[in-house]
Amino acid sequence: MLRTLALSLFLSLSLAASSPAQAGELAGVTMPDTATLGGQTLVLNGMGLREKYMFDIYVGGLYLPSKTTSQSKALNDDVPKRMVMHFVYKTVTATQMVDSFNEGLEKQGEHAALDARWQKLCGWMTDIHEGDVVTLDYVPGTGTTVSINGTARGTIEGTDFMKAVFALYVGDHPATNKLRTGLLGG
Repeated sequence: MLRTLALSLFLSLSLAASSPAQAGELAGVTMPDTATLGGQTLVLNGMGLREKYMFDIYVGGLYLPSKTTSQSKALNDDVPKRMVMHFVYKTVTATQMVDSFNEGLEKQGEHAALDARWQKLCGWMTDIHEGDVVTLDYVPGTGTTVSINGTARGTIEGTDFMKAVFALYVGDHPATNKLRTGLLGG
């Protein structure tokens, strides 16, 4: 009996430790369970860790009007949504940010209609340091607002642009599958 109880406790703790956070905290980063955007309350859908070359780069949080595990719904619904990237790596240069954005866009295939708007996004990037937060807020009819540490850099119009940006995180070719899984609450 004691052995069964110990095994059950071990499995429960192992599962909890290996599962991405459903809300609130991951890799020492805490995000609120809700956010308000475009007059609507959004919920933290999930959190994921972006890693590259075995280094933790940022903790991402995806906020949506309601929780979903559906990649298609998270990406394609024309509703307010927010992607938060809380950086945990020492420094990511503006060039590295732009290269990462461009690499993600290339993976998506046809993108000629986005090029001018994409270059605008890339032009707003600066060196990002540990503790910095980059936020992408989409509001239907307004566009995607890019903020760094709470300061809006600008807004880019278009549902097609929003889908391209959010596809970097939850699309068919995300930065990493582990990040997408976490953001989709899995």
